Amino acid sequence: MNVLVTGASGFIGRALIKELIYRKDKVSVFLHQKGIPEQNLHKTVRGDICDSDKLRSSMKNTDMVFHLAASMGASQNSERDFFRINKEGTQAVLMAAREAQVKKCIHFSSAGVLGAVKQKKAVKEDYSPHPISIYDQSKLAGEKTALDFSKQGMEVVIVRPGWVYGPGDKRTFKLIEAISKNKFVFVAGKKTFQTPVYITDLVKAALLCAEKGQKGEIYHLAGNEILSVKKIAQDIAEAAQVCFPTVPLPLVFLKTAAFILEKSYGIFNREAPLTRGRLAFFTHSKPLSISKAASELGYSPQYDFKTGISQTIKWYKEKGWLNS
Repeated sequence: MNVLVTGASGFIGRALIKELIYRKDKVSVFLHQKGIPEQNLHKTVRGDICDSDKLRSSMKNTDMVFHLAASMGASQNSERDFFRINKEGTQAVLMAAREAQVKKCIHFSSAGVLGAVKQKKAVKEDYSPHPISIYDQSKLAGEKTALDFSKQGMEVVIVRPGWVYGPGDKRTFKLIEAISKNKFVFVAGKKTFQTPVYITDLVKAALLCAEKGQKGEIYHLAGNEILSVKKIAQDIAEAAQVCFPTVPLPLVFLKTAAFILEKSYGIFNREAPLTRGRLAFFTHSKPLSISKAASELGYSPQYDFKTGISQTIKWYKEKGWLNS
C-alpha cells in the first residue's frame, strides 16, 4: 500500500513506520519540525498539521492514512494549542484525505478521554467519556471529529491505546529512570489501575485495524493485564534490580509540588519533571477491555508486562540510557 503517517517522529509513529517498511509498504510521512532516522521513506512533507495545501500534497496516490500527530500533555502548551492541533488538525487531515480519495484512515485517540474510570473492571468502548485535563478534552474533540467524518461516509477507524511502553520510549524512560535511581515516590492511599501495552503489540493491533477495523468503530488496544500502578512500579524495580520505595506521599502534597514546579519551569518555557498531567497516570485509572479488538480484529497481545518491561530495561541499558 501507499501509506501516509502523521506524527511520524513520535515513539509510536517510528515503530509503526518501521513495521510498514518491513512489510514492503510505500511509506510517506508528514512532519512538523523533528526529523526521523528512517532512510527508506517514499516521501517526507514538513508543515503545520492544519496546512490544507501541504496535507493534500502529501496524500497524492495514498491508500491509507495513520493519523498520530498530536499536541501532547506538556504543561506549557495553551488550551488553544491543544484544540488547534488535536481537533482542528484532525479535521484538516481528514478533509485532505477525503479530497485525495484515501481509502481508509486510522485515527489515534487516547484512553485519557475516559477520564478517571471509577472501577477496577476493564471498560469497553461504550464507556461514557469524562476527560479531565485540557489535553484529554482536546483528544475527545478530535475523536468526535473523526466519528463525524465516518458518519459522512469516510472509512475512519478510531483507536485508543493503553499505556504504551517499550524500547526507545522517552516518556516511559523517565519513570523507569526515577525508579532505577531510587527517586520514585507513589501516592498514599490511592489505588489506580492501568492496562500496559508493549509497543510491538500495539503496532500489530493498529495494522489489524487497518485491515479489519470497521468504519466509525472505536477499538481499545492494550495488553491483557489490568495492573495497579504500584504493581507496575514494583515490576519495573524488580526488572531494574533496585529496591522499591516503601514510604508513599500524600496526593495533596504531590499535586502542590506539581503545580509549583509547573509554574517555575514555565517561566523558562520548559516542562517540569513533575506535572499534574504526569501525576494523572498515578491517580486516574484507565483499565481497558480489549474484547472487541480480540473478537473483531483477531487481536491477541503477545507480551505480558514483566516480559515486556524486562526487554525494555535491557534495551535502555544496552544503549547507555541506564547504568548496567
